[in-house]
Amino acid sequence: MNNEILVTKEGLAKLKIELDELKLVKRKEVAEKIKAALAFGDISENSEYDEAKNEQADIEKRILKIENMIKNAKIIEEEMDDDIDSVRLGRTVKTRDIEFDEIVEYKIVGSVEADPMEGFISNVSPLGKALLGRKPGEIIEVPTPSGAYVKYEIISIK
Repeated sequence: MNNEILVTKEGLAKLKIELDELKLVKRKEVAEKIKAALAFGDISENSEYDEAKNEQADIEKRILKIENMIKNAKIIEEEMDDDIDSVRLGRTVKTRDIEFDEIVEYKIVGSVEADPMEGFISNVSPLGKALLGRKPGEIIEVPTPSGAYVKYEIISIK
């Protein structure tokens, strides 16, 4: 089984920063919350204690998940050549929604970094899959959850 996680250099750096924040700051904060909740005495009916323990469990799960992602990370090589011929991972694509005549730029990234509201779309998302390998001037149709299709024109790639 391939556990490879595709990520840009910037995305990997963000994961490492988040991991440090969780380990060095959040762990200490939740430990203080647990300590304070224990000071109230009986923990059997202590909602502050239960909440702090749940938060601690969430932090530890996230730490393990990030450590696993970092361990299995494969950096997306962003090609810096002048020959931007087709959409690939790590590239930014300017598209036009044909129906609404709306121009939007997306950077194609691995699923770990995907944040559509910030313009980062996953290579495995319907739009990401439809864009990969395409060239400027091409029109693509992307299925939506409702079953309809949205048409995009690829304007440029960088």
